[in-house]
Amino acid sequence: MKPLVSAVQAWSCVVISIFAIVILSTLGLLFKANHPELVGGDEDPEDGATVAATVFIAVIIYAGFLVFCGLQGLLHIRESRRGAIAL
Repeated sequence: MKPLVSAVQAWSCVVISIFAIVILSTLGLLFKANHPELVGGDEDPEDGATVAATVFIAVIIYAGFLVFCGLQGLLHIRESRRGAIAL
């Protein structure tokens, strides 16, 4: 199978996805716990659990990006080991 994206794009997508998963998971947990810094103000959302559910959906999407880009990166590694010529 041939990779769809370049190796640099695949590995940078992996790194960005990992950071996004960590940061969004932390924010989701804080919203779920109704942390006062996030839901305590006048303009802040009142229902932290609903916001947390939306943030966790974004985490699932980034996990999908992580799997796809990781597989693309592994395809590049496998292709380079077989001696393929990169143009």
